[in-house]
Amino acid sequence: MAILSEGFLRKDGGLGIRNEVLVIYLVECAHHVARRIVEESGEGNSQLIGFPGCFPNEYALKIMKGLTTHPNTAGALLVSLGCEAFNREELAKTTEASGRPIETLVIQENGGTAETIRLGKEAVERLRIESDKTPKAPMNMSDLVVGTICGGSDGTSGISANPAVGRCFDQLVEQGAACIFEETGELIGCEQIMAERAITPELGELIKKSVDKAATYYTIMGYGSFAPGNAEGGLTTLEEKSIGAYSKSGDSPISGLIKPGDIPPGGGLYLMDVIPDGEPRFGFPNISDNAEIVEMIASGAHLILFTTGRGSVVGSAISPVIKVCANPETYEKLSHDMDINAGRILKGDADIDEVGAEILNYVDAVASGKSSVSEELGHQEFILTYKSFEPIGPSCLPTR
Repeated sequence: MAILSEGFLRKDGGLGIRNEVLVIYLVECAHHVARRIVEESGEGNSQLIGFPGCFPNEYALKIMKGLTTHPNTAGALLVSLGCEAFNREELAKTTEASGRPIETLVIQENGGTAETIRLGKEAVERLRIESDKTPKAPMNMSDLVVGTICGGSDGTSGISANPAVGRCFDQLVEQGAACIFEETGELIGCEQIMAERAITPELGELIKKSVDKAATYYTIMGYGSFAPGNAEGGLTTLEEKSIGAYSKSGDSPISGLIKPGDIPPGGGLYLMDVIPDGEPRFGFPNISDNAEIVEMIASGAHLILFTTGRGSVVGSAISPVIKVCANPETYEKLSHDMDINAGRILKGDADIDEVGAEILNYVDAVASGKSSVSEELGHQEFILTYKSFEPIGPSCLPTR
């Protein structure tokens, strides 16, 4: 199935489904100025993202590089205080090398708050003018990268929305798209069946090790990926939650194991390992669903399929989020925040294949320019914090 409209063609060859100008604060001290630049620039395609930390972090730099060079990104304005350790020069160099226009403002050098806001608005206007010149080119399903995440899960998630997304993923993979599912911390107990789906035995072993790493991390830190709201929604164990989360992956062979910011080399199904490497040094690996959304977007995801049973209203900057509601009662309460009502499966009004096909058609529509509900409501959530990862090895992305 070809996408009905054309994509935005980047100078590095990428094809985007959106054409966003990013305003990026590089430390929390620059957050207010960057936000005011976006707010005072008026309606348009500018979005606010940023990193709050003052100390350097290679993971944050890698993620930010993935976002400024993302196919949905047309250009970027970096807003620095001036004394933070974020490597703004390297980020600018990488972005410029991709063919995207990028400008940098340093508050300490540009006259403070008011003057930097004024200069920032002028910069956004220049970047918007450049973004309007972006050419279009034909785009097929095989050009898409699609991620999936579940949030606010309940007892219905694993029997309606998640398996329906899995059917959609199978169709996307069959048509050559790259599909990313996560996270290893919510797949404890499913490692063996995932290993059996890996395209090589070596990849299968790495998948099992990645899940073991997650289990060790949670044991040392004293918690698991199981929230009180999950229990209130009818889930009883971590294993039960894992099985439901696993069903989002569908039945396709697993082509690779990636870490945040790694780009899938081609079509196929990829598992994302979001748990930091080394001895646990941080708190929760992902402090909110949006942290995982950002990681998948940094790995090239054009859009995200977000399943929820209890209900969630978040969206994201850069890439559209499509909400698939598992619970018919939740859908009745939050229908204006949802895109797909998978609760119809539980009502007997549709089966998993039918809802899977509906999700696939919706992916086609959103990729062709239709706004998702979260986009229409103005959701542009973003969060990026500290992590540490070792580079993946060749067995993570084996040659078929």
